[in-house]
Amino acid sequence: MTSTSHSKTRRLLADIASASALRTTALLALCAAYIQGPLTKIADFNGALAEMNHFGLHPTAFFAVAVIVFELTASAMVVTGFLRWVGALALAGFTILATFIALRFWEMAPGMDRIMATNAFFEHLGLAGAFVFVAAYDLTKGAGK
Repeated sequence: MTSTSHSKTRRLLADIASASALRTTALLALCAAYIQGPLTKIADFNGALAEMNHFGLHPTAFFAVAVIVFELTASAMVVTGFLRWVGALALAGFTILATFIALRFWEMAPGMDRIMATNAFFEHLGLAGAFVFVAAYDLTKGAGK
């Protein structure tokens, strides 16, 4: 590949990667769990209450409603760009907190459940890292885009 064709390919890929539709789709994908989760909790509020109870969060109704409102609001901020960095950092912090509450793999007996919880734990840390990256990008280069 020549230098000129490399440069053209790079520009084409940069144009695709920076396209508004792709950026919005990627932000929706990043927030997918934080959109799907609250919608599921709304559709099955008794299940949401049971989930809060399972993790020892009381009063359960307060925490269920707070999580629903928080996740939908922060996701909307990330996707729309309205104070994107705030929404992204909030979701990063929430993810880390929820991960340490829900995926305490170190307390589990060895076996498949522990392996799955360990994998999910580190996947969630990666997700939190992605939100920090979105916030950093928004604060430094992407504000208003």
